[in-house]
Amino acid sequence: MIGYDAAMSGEEQVRWLTPDERAAWLASAALMVKLPATLDARLQRAADLSLFEYMVLAVLSEQEGRTMQMSEIAAASSASLSRLSHAVKRLEKLGLIARSRCAGRGRRTNATLTEAGYAKVVDAAPAHVADVRDLLIDVITPEEREVLRRVGEKVVSRLDGGCPGG
Repeated sequence: MIGYDAAMSGEEQVRWLTPDERAAWLASAALMVKLPATLDARLQRAADLSLFEYMVLAVLSEQEGRTMQMSEIAAASSASLSRLSHAVKRLEKLGLIARSRCAGRGRRTNATLTEAGYAKVVDAAPAHVADVRDLLIDVITPEEREVLRRVGEKVVSRLDGGCPGG
C-alpha cells in the first residue's frame, strides 16, 4: 500500500489519510464493527434476538398502535427493505410481529407488534440498555456524547445523500 509520504511526493493523486486521520478512521471502524457485534451477541444470549431484530421491535413499540409501514421501519432502522423483510419473516414466525397489506393501491405492507412482541422487547430492553450504558454511554463524557451524536448525524446525512458539510 502506498503510504502518506508517497502521496505527498506526488506519486499518487489519492488524498491519503494523514496519521491523525488514519487513527480516527481506525478507531471509528473498530467501533462500528465491535460495538454492534458485541451488542448483537449479548442480545442473542439474553433474548434470542439479533440487534437488528431488537431495533425493529423497539421502533414498533414506540408507534401509535404499534404499527408502521415496512418502508418506514426500514428507514427508521437504517436498513434495506430486503434485510427488513428477512428479519420480519423470522419475527413473524416467532409470533412477535404480524404483517398485513395496506389499503389502497400499491404493494405496501404494515407490520404490527403483537402482544408477545411487545412483551419480548419490554423484557429485553433493560439488559440491552444496561449493555449500551456499559459499553458506550458511561465510557464517554457528556461533551463526547454530544460530539458523537453530531458526528453520527453528519455521517448518516451524507450516507443518505445529504450535504457534505451538513
